[in-house]
Amino acid sequence: MSTGPDYMLSEDYTVRLKKLNEIRELGVEPYPHKFSTTNTVSKCRSTYEKEQGGFDEAMQGNTKRSILSGRLVLMRAMGKNIFAQLKEGTETIQVVFNRDTTKVEGLAPEAGITDHKFIEKKLDLGDHLGIQGYIFRTNKGELTLFAHKVTLLCKTLLPLPDKYSGLKDKETRYRKRYLDLIANPEVMITFKMRSMILQTMRSFFEKHNFIEVETPILEHTYGGAQAKPFKTHLNALTLDMYMRIALEIPLKKLIVGGMERVFEIGRLFRNEGMDLTHNPEFTSVECYATHWDYNDVMEFTERLFEEIAKKLFDKTHIGTRVDRDGNEHDIDLTAPWRRISLKDSIKEFADFNFDEKSEDELKKMLLDKGNLEDKKIKEASRGHLMVMIFEEFVEHQLIQPTFIYDYPIESTPLCKPHRDPELRKEGIVERFELFIMGTEFANAYTELNDPILQRELLEEQERLLTEGDGEANPMDEDFLEAMSQGMPPTGGLGIGIDRMVMLFAGKTSIRDVLFFPTMKKLAAIDHSNTS
Repeated sequence: MSTGPDYMLSEDYTVRLKKLNEIRELGVEPYPHKFSTTNTVSKCRSTYEKEQGGFDEAMQGNTKRSILSGRLVLMRAMGKNIFAQLKEGTETIQVVFNRDTTKVEGLAPEAGITDHKFIEKKLDLGDHLGIQGYIFRTNKGELTLFAHKVTLLCKTLLPLPDKYSGLKDKETRYRKRYLDLIANPEVMITFKMRSMILQTMRSFFEKHNFIEVETPILEHTYGGAQAKPFKTHLNALTLDMYMRIALEIPLKKLIVGGMERVFEIGRLFRNEGMDLTHNPEFTSVECYATHWDYNDVMEFTERLFEEIAKKLFDKTHIGTRVDRDGNEHDIDLTAPWRRISLKDSIKEFADFNFDEKSEDELKKMLLDKGNLEDKKIKEASRGHLMVMIFEEFVEHQLIQPTFIYDYPIESTPLCKPHRDPELRKEGIVERFELFIMGTEFANAYTELNDPILQRELLEEQERLLTEGDGEANPMDEDFLEAMSQGMPPTGGLGIGIDRMVMLFAGKTSIRDVLFFPTMKKLAAIDHSNTS
Protein backbone atom coordinates (compact mmCIF):
# COMPACT_ATOMS: atom_id res chain seq x y z
CA MET A 1 0.00 0.00 0.00
CA SER A 2 1.24 3.47 -0.83
CA THR A 3 2.20 5.65 2.12
CA GLY A 4 2.89 8.86 0.17
CA PRO A 5 6.00 10.99 -0.22
CA ASP A 6 8.55 11.42 2.55
CA TYR A 7 7.21 14.72 3.85
CA MET A 8 3.84 13.10 4.64
CA LEU A 9 5.63 10.61 6.85
CA SER A 10 7.28 13.28 9.00
CA GLU A 11 6.21 14.02 12.54
CA ASP A 12 5.75 17.71 11.71
CA TYR A 13 3.24 16.89 8.97
CA THR A 14 1.37 14.38 11.15
CA VAL A 15 1.07 16.81 14.09
CA ARG A 16 -0.11 19.69 11.91
CA LEU A 17 -2.59 17.49 10.08
CA LYS A 18 -4.07 16.54 13.47
CA LYS A 19 -4.32 20.23 14.37
CA LEU A 20 -6.05 20.94 11.05
CA ASN A 21 -8.75 18.41 11.84
CA GLU A 22 -9.14 19.81 15.36
CA ILE A 23 -9.44 23.37 14.01
CA ARG A 24 -12.30 22.30 11.75
CA GLU A 25 -14.00 20.52 14.65
CA LEU A 26 -13.82 23.77 16.64
CA GLY A 27 -15.81 25.55 13.91
CA VAL A 28 -12.91 27.58 12.45
CA GLU A 29 -12.51 27.52 8.66
CA PRO A 30 -8.75 26.98 8.00
CA TYR A 31 -8.93 27.97 4.30
CA PRO A 32 -11.38 30.88 3.83
CA HIS A 33 -12.11 32.22 0.35
CA LYS A 34 -11.27 35.88 0.88
CA PHE A 35 -9.83 38.42 3.30
CA SER A 36 -9.71 42.18 2.80
CA THR A 37 -6.88 44.30 4.22
CA THR A 38 -6.63 48.05 4.70
CA ASN A 39 -2.86 48.21 4.69
CA THR A 40 0.43 46.49 3.94
CA VAL A 41 3.21 46.07 6.46
CA SER A 42 5.49 48.34 4.41
CA LYS A 43 2.86 51.07 4.10
CA CYS A 44 2.00 50.69 7.78
CA ARG A 45 5.62 51.33 8.74
CA SER A 46 5.91 54.45 6.59
CA THR A 47 2.47 55.84 7.53
CA TYR A 48 2.89 55.38 11.25
CA GLU A 49 6.55 56.26 11.44
CA LYS A 50 5.94 58.68 14.34
CA GLU A 51 2.92 57.00 15.92
CA GLN A 52 3.06 57.48 19.73
CA GLY A 53 0.02 55.50 20.98
CA GLY A 54 0.66 53.04 23.81
CA PHE A 55 -0.39 49.51 24.78
CA ASP A 56 -3.44 50.51 26.83
CA GLU A 57 -4.76 52.87 24.16
CA ALA A 58 -4.42 50.16 21.49
CA MET A 59 -6.17 47.66 23.76
CA GLN A 60 -9.12 50.09 24.04
CA GLY A 61 -9.12 50.66 20.27
CA ASN A 62 -8.13 54.32 20.60
CA THR A 63 -5.17 54.32 18.20
CA LYS A 64 -5.00 53.94 14.42
CA ARG A 65 -6.93 50.90 13.17
CA SER A 66 -5.28 48.62 10.61
CA ILE A 67 -6.05 45.27 8.98
CA LEU A 68 -2.98 43.33 7.85
CA SER A 69 -2.22 39.84 6.60
CA GLY A 70 0.95 37.80 6.52
CA ARG A 71 2.78 34.68 7.55
CA LEU A 72 3.41 33.93 11.22
CA VAL A 73 7.19 33.62 11.60
CA LEU A 74 7.80 34.07 15.34
CA MET A 75 5.65 33.55 18.43
CA ARG A 76 6.39 33.61 22.16
CA ALA A 77 4.01 33.64 25.13
CA MET A 78 4.55 36.16 27.97
CA GLY A 79 1.85 35.92 30.63
CA LYS A 80 -1.44 37.31 29.36
CA ASN A 81 0.13 38.24 26.01
CA ILE A 82 1.60 36.39 23.07
CA PHE A 83 4.10 38.38 21.03
CA ALA A 84 4.55 37.40 17.41
CA GLN A 85 6.09 38.49 14.11
CA LEU A 86 3.97 38.72 10.98
CA LYS A 87 5.85 38.61 7.67
CA GLU A 88 4.56 40.06 4.40
CA GLY A 89 7.03 39.77 1.54
CA THR A 90 10.33 40.99 2.96
CA GLU A 91 8.73 43.13 5.70
CA THR A 92 7.78 42.07 9.23
CA ILE A 93 5.77 43.71 11.99
CA GLN A 94 5.32 42.78 15.63
CA VAL A 95 1.86 41.63 16.71
CA VAL A 96 0.52 41.14 20.23
CA PHE A 97 -2.34 38.77 21.06
CA ASN A 98 -4.02 39.50 24.41
CA ARG A 99 -5.87 36.98 26.58
CA ASP A 100 -8.77 39.36 27.34
CA THR A 101 -9.07 41.25 24.07
CA THR A 102 -8.06 39.12 21.07
CA LYS A 103 -10.77 37.02 19.43
CA VAL A 104 -10.44 34.28 16.79
CA GLU A 105 -12.80 34.52 13.81
CA GLY A 106 -15.26 31.61 13.79
CA LEU A 107 -14.37 30.20 17.20
CA ALA A 108 -17.62 29.68 19.09
CA PRO A 109 -17.84 30.24 22.90
CA GLU A 110 -19.07 26.67 23.32
CA ALA A 111 -16.03 25.25 21.50
CA GLY A 112 -14.40 24.40 24.81
CA ILE A 113 -11.19 26.35 24.17
CA THR A 114 -10.40 30.01 24.74
CA ASP A 115 -9.29 32.30 21.94
CA HIS A 116 -5.92 32.76 23.64
CA LYS A 117 -5.38 29.03 24.01
CA PHE A 118 -6.43 28.45 20.38
CA ILE A 119 -3.75 30.89 19.20
CA GLU A 120 -1.14 29.32 21.45
CA LYS A 121 -1.92 25.65 20.74
CA LYS A 122 -3.47 25.44 17.29
CA LEU A 123 -1.44 27.97 15.31
CA ASP A 124 2.06 27.19 14.00
CA LEU A 125 4.89 29.16 12.49
CA GLY A 126 4.22 29.45 8.78
CA ASP A 127 0.43 29.83 9.11
CA HIS A 128 -1.12 32.73 7.20
CA LEU A 129 -3.16 35.12 9.36
CA GLY A 130 -5.37 38.11 8.83
CA ILE A 131 -5.30 40.51 11.76
CA GLN A 132 -7.57 43.41 12.59
CA GLY A 133 -6.09 45.60 15.28
CA TYR A 134 -4.70 48.92 16.45
CA ILE A 135 -1.26 50.37 16.02
CA PHE A 136 0.96 51.34 18.97
CA ARG A 137 4.58 51.53 19.97
CA THR A 138 6.11 49.49 22.78
CA ASN A 139 8.23 51.05 25.51
CA LYS A 140 11.25 50.23 23.34
CA GLY A 141 9.71 52.08 20.41
CA GLU A 142 8.84 49.06 18.25
CA LEU A 143 5.84 49.50 15.95
CA THR A 144 3.27 46.88 16.95
CA LEU A 145 -0.22 45.80 15.96
CA PHE A 146 -2.50 44.98 18.91
CA ALA A 147 -4.71 42.18 17.56
CA HIS A 148 -8.43 42.47 18.29
CA LYS A 149 -9.55 39.86 15.75
CA VAL A 150 -7.51 37.04 14.19
CA THR A 151 -8.59 35.18 11.06
CA LEU A 152 -6.80 31.99 10.06
CA LEU A 153 -6.24 32.33 6.31
CA CYS A 154 -4.24 29.18 5.65
CA LYS A 155 -3.16 26.37 7.94
CA THR A 156 0.26 25.11 6.82
CA LEU A 157 1.11 21.44 7.07
CA LEU A 158 4.88 21.73 6.80
CA PRO A 159 7.28 23.81 8.93
CA LEU A 160 9.34 26.73 7.73
CA PRO A 161 13.11 26.33 7.32
CA ASP A 162 14.91 26.71 10.63
CA LYS A 163 15.07 30.37 11.62
CA TYR A 164 18.76 30.30 12.47
CA SER A 165 20.32 27.77 10.10
CA GLY A 166 17.95 28.91 7.34
CA LEU A 167 17.88 27.37 3.88
CA LYS A 168 21.48 27.14 2.68
CA ASP A 169 21.67 24.14 0.36
CA LYS A 170 21.85 25.54 -3.17
CA GLU A 171 20.10 22.63 -4.86
CA THR A 172 17.19 22.73 -2.41
CA ARG A 173 16.91 26.49 -2.86
CA TYR A 174 16.68 26.14 -6.66
CA ARG A 175 14.26 23.20 -6.58
CA LYS A 176 12.02 24.73 -3.92
CA ARG A 177 12.16 28.42 -4.75
CA TYR A 178 9.04 29.00 -2.64
CA LEU A 179 11.06 28.05 0.47
CA ASP A 180 14.00 30.13 -0.72
CA LEU A 181 11.77 33.20 -1.01
CA ILE A 182 10.39 32.64 2.49
CA ALA A 183 13.72 31.94 4.17
CA ASN A 184 16.06 34.37 2.39
CA PRO A 185 14.82 37.99 2.11
CA GLU A 186 17.61 38.90 -0.34
CA VAL A 187 16.13 36.44 -2.85
CA MET A 188 12.83 38.30 -2.83
CA ILE A 189 14.78 41.54 -3.39
CA THR A 190 16.57 40.02 -6.40
CA PHE A 191 13.33 38.99 -8.08
CA LYS A 192 11.68 42.32 -7.38
CA MET A 193 14.72 43.89 -9.06
CA ARG A 194 14.18 41.58 -12.04
CA SER A 195 10.61 42.83 -12.35
CA MET A 196 11.75 46.45 -12.13
CA ILE A 197 14.34 45.86 -14.88
CA LEU A 198 11.65 44.50 -17.20
CA GLN A 199 9.30 47.39 -16.40
CA THR A 200 12.05 49.95 -17.03
CA MET A 201 13.02 48.23 -20.27
CA ARG A 202 9.46 48.27 -21.57
CA SER A 203 9.10 51.93 -20.67
CA PHE A 204 12.39 52.76 -22.42
CA PHE A 205 11.36 50.99 -25.63
CA GLU A 206 7.97 52.65 -25.65
CA LYS A 207 9.58 56.05 -25.07
CA HIS A 208 11.60 55.44 -28.24
CA ASN A 209 8.48 54.56 -30.27
CA PHE A 210 8.90 50.79 -30.29
CA ILE A 211 5.80 48.58 -30.38
CA GLU A 212 5.78 45.46 -28.21
CA VAL A 213 4.72 42.35 -30.12
CA GLU A 214 4.35 38.63 -29.48
CA THR A 215 5.51 35.94 -31.89
CA PRO A 216 5.14 32.12 -31.86
CA ILE A 217 7.13 29.92 -29.53
CA LEU A 218 6.39 26.85 -31.66
CA GLU A 219 7.89 27.09 -35.13
CA HIS A 220 7.97 24.98 -38.28
CA THR A 221 11.57 26.06 -38.95
CA TYR A 222 13.95 27.35 -36.31
CA GLY A 223 16.50 30.09 -36.96
CA GLY A 224 17.97 33.40 -35.89
CA ALA A 225 20.85 31.92 -33.88
CA GLN A 226 23.40 29.12 -34.03
CA ALA A 227 21.97 26.68 -31.51
CA LYS A 228 20.48 23.21 -31.18
CA PRO A 229 16.68 23.32 -30.89
CA PHE A 230 14.19 21.39 -28.79
CA LYS A 231 11.85 19.32 -30.96
CA THR A 232 8.21 18.64 -30.13
CA HIS A 233 5.11 17.24 -31.82
CA LEU A 234 1.76 18.90 -32.48
CA ASN A 235 -0.88 16.18 -32.28
CA ALA A 236 -3.68 18.27 -33.81
CA LEU A 237 -1.83 18.60 -37.11
CA THR A 238 0.35 15.47 -36.84
CA LEU A 239 3.30 17.79 -37.23
CA ASP A 240 6.81 17.96 -35.78
CA MET A 241 7.71 21.46 -34.59
CA TYR A 242 10.54 23.27 -32.83
CA MET A 243 10.76 25.50 -29.77
CA ARG A 244 12.16 28.83 -30.91
CA ILE A 245 15.86 29.51 -30.40
CA ALA A 246 15.61 33.24 -31.21
CA LEU A 247 13.04 35.97 -31.86
CA GLU A 248 14.75 37.34 -34.95
CA ILE A 249 12.98 35.79 -37.96
CA PRO A 250 9.34 36.66 -37.11
CA LEU A 251 10.33 40.16 -35.94
CA LYS A 252 12.05 40.83 -39.27
CA LYS A 253 8.90 39.70 -41.05
CA LEU A 254 7.01 42.40 -39.14
CA ILE A 255 9.58 44.96 -40.31
CA VAL A 256 8.93 43.80 -43.88
CA GLY A 257 5.23 44.31 -43.19
CA GLY A 258 5.77 47.98 -42.36
CA MET A 259 6.17 48.02 -38.56
CA GLU A 260 9.10 50.42 -38.20
CA ARG A 261 10.18 49.66 -34.63
CA VAL A 262 9.31 46.45 -32.80
CA PHE A 263 10.49 44.61 -29.71
CA GLU A 264 9.63 41.40 -27.92
CA ILE A 265 10.55 40.07 -24.49
CA GLY A 266 10.18 36.31 -24.57
CA ARG A 267 11.37 32.87 -23.59
CA LEU A 268 13.87 31.04 -25.79
CA PHE A 269 14.85 27.37 -25.73
CA ARG A 270 18.25 25.95 -26.70
CA ASN A 271 19.10 22.30 -26.28
CA GLU A 272 22.66 22.90 -25.15
CA GLY A 273 24.95 22.74 -22.14
CA MET A 274 24.41 24.38 -18.75
CA ASP A 275 26.84 26.48 -16.75
CA LEU A 276 26.95 29.68 -14.69
CA THR A 277 25.64 31.80 -17.57
CA HIS A 278 23.57 29.27 -19.58
CA ASN A 279 20.18 27.69 -18.91
CA PRO A 280 18.31 25.74 -21.64
CA GLU A 281 15.25 27.97 -21.10
CA PHE A 282 15.94 31.67 -20.79
CA THR A 283 14.52 35.14 -21.40
CA SER A 284 15.69 37.48 -24.12
CA VAL A 285 14.66 40.80 -25.59
CA GLU A 286 15.10 41.57 -29.28
CA CYS A 287 14.33 44.85 -31.01
CA TYR A 288 14.52 46.05 -34.61
CA ALA A 289 14.46 49.63 -35.92
CA THR A 290 14.29 50.65 -39.56
CA HIS A 291 16.93 53.02 -40.93
CA TRP A 292 19.36 52.19 -38.11
CA ASP A 293 22.76 50.50 -38.41
CA TYR A 294 24.90 48.87 -35.76
CA ASN A 295 26.34 52.24 -34.70
CA ASP A 296 22.86 53.49 -33.82
CA VAL A 297 22.19 50.27 -31.94
CA MET A 298 25.39 50.72 -29.89
CA GLU A 299 24.22 54.12 -28.69
CA PHE A 300 20.74 52.79 -27.96
CA THR A 301 22.20 49.89 -25.93
CA GLU A 302 24.31 52.27 -23.83
CA ARG A 303 21.31 54.45 -23.06
CA LEU A 304 19.18 51.43 -22.14
CA PHE A 305 21.72 50.12 -19.60
CA GLU A 306 22.18 53.63 -18.21
CA GLU A 307 18.43 54.05 -17.81
CA ILE A 308 18.09 50.80 -15.88
CA ALA A 309 21.09 51.60 -13.66
CA LYS A 310 19.63 55.00 -12.78
CA LYS A 311 16.25 53.45 -12.01
CA LEU A 312 17.81 50.87 -9.67
CA PHE A 313 20.67 52.85 -8.11
CA ASP A 314 20.04 56.51 -9.04
CA LYS A 315 23.43 56.48 -10.82
CA THR A 316 25.29 54.68 -13.60
CA HIS A 317 28.10 53.47 -11.34
CA ILE A 318 26.63 50.18 -10.05
CA GLY A 319 29.40 49.30 -7.59
CA THR A 320 31.54 46.22 -7.04
CA ARG A 321 30.93 43.00 -8.96
CA VAL A 322 32.80 39.69 -8.85
CA ASP A 323 34.12 38.07 -12.05
CA ARG A 324 34.27 34.35 -12.85
CA ASP A 325 37.70 34.07 -11.16
CA GLY A 326 36.50 35.68 -7.92
CA ASN A 327 38.13 39.07 -8.56
CA GLU A 328 36.27 42.25 -7.60
CA HIS A 329 35.76 45.16 -10.02
CA ASP A 330 33.97 48.51 -9.76
CA ILE A 331 31.63 48.63 -12.75
CA ASP A 332 30.70 51.94 -14.34
CA LEU A 333 27.99 51.93 -17.04
CA THR A 334 28.39 55.59 -17.93
CA ALA A 335 28.35 56.09 -21.71
CA PRO A 336 30.15 56.18 -24.05
CA TRP A 337 31.57 52.68 -23.72
CA ARG A 338 34.74 51.45 -25.31
CA ARG A 339 34.52 50.23 -28.92
CA ILE A 340 37.19 47.95 -30.38
CA SER A 341 37.18 45.65 -33.40
CA LEU A 342 37.47 41.89 -32.95
CA LYS A 343 40.88 41.78 -34.65
CA ASP A 344 42.22 44.72 -32.65
CA SER A 345 41.02 43.14 -29.39
CA ILE A 346 43.08 40.04 -30.21
CA LYS A 347 46.11 42.21 -30.89
CA GLU A 348 45.67 44.10 -27.61
CA PHE A 349 44.64 41.35 -25.20
CA ALA A 350 46.18 38.23 -26.76
CA ASP A 351 49.30 40.14 -27.87
CA PHE A 352 49.56 38.98 -31.48
CA ASN A 353 48.41 40.03 -34.95
CA PHE A 354 45.74 37.63 -36.16
CA ASP A 355 46.48 38.34 -39.84
CA GLU A 356 50.11 37.34 -39.40
CA LYS A 357 49.27 33.86 -38.13
CA SER A 358 48.65 30.88 -40.39
CA GLU A 359 45.64 28.65 -39.83
CA ASP A 360 47.91 25.88 -38.58
CA GLU A 361 49.43 28.24 -36.00
CA LEU A 362 46.01 29.39 -34.84
CA LYS A 363 44.76 25.81 -34.55
CA LYS A 364 47.83 24.81 -32.53
CA MET A 365 47.21 27.70 -30.11
CA LEU A 366 43.65 26.50 -29.56
CA LEU A 367 44.65 22.84 -29.29
CA ASP A 368 47.30 23.73 -26.71
CA LYS A 369 44.64 25.62 -24.72
CA GLY A 370 42.69 22.36 -24.47
CA ASN A 371 39.20 23.80 -23.90
CA LEU A 372 37.59 22.93 -27.24
CA GLU A 373 36.98 19.70 -29.12
CA ASP A 374 39.94 18.84 -31.35
CA LYS A 375 37.62 18.00 -34.25
CA LYS A 376 35.88 21.36 -34.03
CA ILE A 377 39.22 23.17 -34.13
CA LYS A 378 40.66 21.11 -36.98
CA GLU A 379 37.58 21.63 -39.18
CA ALA A 380 37.20 25.35 -38.43
CA SER A 381 37.45 27.98 -41.17
CA ARG A 382 39.67 31.02 -40.66
CA GLY A 383 36.65 33.09 -39.68
CA HIS A 384 35.59 30.59 -37.05
CA LEU A 385 39.18 30.43 -35.79
CA MET A 386 39.09 34.20 -35.26
CA VAL A 387 36.04 33.88 -33.02
CA MET A 388 37.52 30.90 -31.15
CA ILE A 389 40.76 32.78 -30.48
CA PHE A 390 38.77 35.74 -29.19
CA GLU A 391 36.66 33.57 -26.89
CA GLU A 392 39.65 31.68 -25.49
CA PHE A 393 42.20 34.49 -25.13
CA VAL A 394 40.32 37.80 -24.95
CA GLU A 395 36.72 37.59 -23.74
CA HIS A 396 37.44 37.02 -20.03
CA GLN A 397 39.59 40.16 -19.90
CA LEU A 398 36.76 42.52 -20.97
CA ILE A 399 35.65 43.81 -17.57
CA GLN A 400 34.23 47.29 -18.14
CA PRO A 401 31.47 47.65 -20.79
CA THR A 402 33.08 47.05 -24.17
CA PHE A 403 31.64 46.75 -27.67
CA ILE A 404 33.52 44.22 -29.80
CA TYR A 405 32.58 44.86 -33.42
CA ASP A 406 33.21 43.60 -36.98
CA TYR A 407 32.94 39.81 -36.98
CA PRO A 408 33.69 37.22 -39.68
CA ILE A 409 30.70 36.35 -41.86
CA GLU A 410 30.95 32.62 -40.98
CA SER A 411 29.76 33.41 -37.46
CA THR A 412 26.75 35.45 -38.54
CA PRO A 413 24.54 34.28 -41.42
CA LEU A 414 21.91 37.03 -40.94
CA CYS A 415 24.19 40.08 -40.82
CA LYS A 416 25.00 42.66 -43.49
CA PRO A 417 28.49 42.62 -45.09
CA HIS A 418 30.70 45.52 -44.07
CA ARG A 419 30.30 48.83 -45.92
CA ASP A 420 34.11 49.21 -46.11
CA PRO A 421 35.14 47.49 -49.40
CA GLU A 422 38.37 46.12 -47.92
CA LEU A 423 36.66 44.64 -44.86
CA ARG A 424 33.86 43.29 -47.02
CA LYS A 425 36.48 41.56 -49.19
CA GLU A 426 37.89 39.94 -46.02
CA GLY A 427 34.44 38.58 -45.16
CA ILE A 428 33.75 40.97 -42.27
CA VAL A 429 30.17 41.86 -41.32
CA GLU A 430 28.68 44.72 -39.28
CA ARG A 431 28.04 42.95 -36.02
CA PHE A 432 28.87 43.81 -32.42
CA GLU A 433 28.67 42.05 -29.10
CA LEU A 434 28.65 43.73 -25.70
CA PHE A 435 30.90 42.33 -22.96
CA ILE A 436 30.91 43.21 -19.26
CA MET A 437 32.74 41.26 -16.56
CA GLY A 438 34.06 38.89 -19.23
CA THR A 439 30.54 37.84 -20.26
CA GLU A 440 28.51 38.54 -23.39
CA PHE A 441 25.35 40.57 -22.73
CA ALA A 442 24.14 41.68 -26.16
CA ASN A 443 24.43 40.80 -29.82
CA ALA A 444 23.54 43.21 -32.63
CA TYR A 445 23.74 43.61 -36.41
CA THR A 446 23.28 45.93 -39.26
CA GLU A 447 20.69 43.50 -40.62
CA LEU A 448 21.12 41.73 -43.92
CA ASN A 449 18.32 42.72 -46.31
CA ASP A 450 19.71 41.38 -49.60
CA PRO A 451 17.53 38.31 -50.35
CA ILE A 452 20.01 36.86 -52.88
CA LEU A 453 22.94 36.91 -50.45
CA GLN A 454 20.64 35.75 -47.66
CA ARG A 455 19.75 32.68 -49.72
CA GLU A 456 23.41 31.89 -50.35
CA LEU A 457 24.22 32.11 -46.65
CA LEU A 458 21.26 29.95 -45.63
CA GLU A 459 22.19 27.39 -48.29
CA GLU A 460 25.63 27.20 -46.70
CA GLN A 461 23.99 26.77 -43.28
CA GLU A 462 21.83 23.97 -44.69
CA ARG A 463 24.96 22.26 -46.03
CA LEU A 464 26.64 22.48 -42.61
CA LEU A 465 23.52 21.12 -40.93
CA THR A 466 23.43 18.18 -43.33
CA GLU A 467 27.08 17.46 -42.60
CA GLY A 468 26.39 17.21 -38.87
CA ASP A 469 26.69 20.74 -37.47
CA GLY A 470 23.83 20.66 -34.95
CA GLU A 471 23.98 24.44 -34.43
CA ALA A 472 23.58 25.41 -38.10
CA ASN A 473 20.27 26.80 -39.39
CA PRO A 474 17.99 24.93 -41.80
CA MET A 475 16.76 26.52 -45.03
CA ASP A 476 13.79 28.84 -44.37
CA GLU A 477 11.96 29.51 -47.64
CA ASP A 478 9.16 31.45 -45.94
CA PHE A 479 11.71 33.88 -44.50
CA LEU A 480 13.43 34.26 -47.87
CA GLU A 481 10.09 35.01 -49.52
CA ALA A 482 9.48 37.72 -46.91
CA MET A 483 12.92 39.19 -47.58
CA SER A 484 12.09 39.26 -51.29
CA GLN A 485 9.18 41.58 -50.49
CA GLY A 486 11.77 44.09 -49.32
CA MET A 487 13.08 45.02 -45.86
CA PRO A 488 14.45 48.57 -45.42
CA PRO A 489 17.87 49.18 -43.79
CA THR A 490 17.45 47.92 -40.23
CA GLY A 491 19.41 47.65 -37.01
CA GLY A 492 18.70 44.77 -34.66
CA LEU A 493 19.62 44.00 -31.04
CA GLY A 494 19.31 41.00 -28.74
CA ILE A 495 19.98 41.10 -24.98
CA GLY A 496 19.95 38.22 -22.49
CA ILE A 497 17.63 39.37 -19.70
CA ASP A 498 18.86 36.80 -17.19
CA ARG A 499 22.49 37.90 -17.56
CA MET A 500 21.42 41.52 -17.28
CA VAL A 501 19.69 40.73 -13.98
CA MET A 502 22.84 38.90 -12.84
CA LEU A 503 24.88 42.04 -13.51
CA PHE A 504 22.59 44.46 -11.71
CA ALA A 505 21.85 42.11 -8.80
CA GLY A 506 25.50 41.13 -8.37
CA LYS A 507 24.92 37.39 -8.90
CA THR A 508 27.46 35.00 -10.41
CA SER A 509 25.09 32.18 -11.38
CA ILE A 510 22.14 32.37 -13.77
CA ARG A 511 20.23 30.04 -11.44
CA ASP A 512 20.14 32.80 -8.82
CA VAL A 513 18.03 35.01 -11.09
CA LEU A 514 15.65 32.37 -12.52
CA PHE A 515 12.57 31.57 -10.46
CA PHE A 516 12.73 27.92 -11.48
CA PRO A 517 16.05 26.97 -13.13
CA THR A 518 16.32 23.70 -15.04
CA MET A 519 17.37 20.88 -12.70
CA LYS A 520 17.88 17.15 -12.93
CA LYS A 521 14.80 15.15 -12.10
CA LEU A 522 15.07 13.51 -8.71
CA ALA A 523 14.85 9.74 -8.70
CA ALA A 524 11.38 8.53 -7.76
CA ILE A 525 11.11 6.93 -4.32
CA ASP A 526 8.93 3.86 -4.00
CA HIS A 527 6.95 4.05 -0.75
CA SER A 528 4.78 1.05 -1.47
CA ASN A 529 4.94 -2.16 0.57
CA THR A 530 3.01 -5.36 0.81
CA SER A 531 1.53 -6.90 3.90
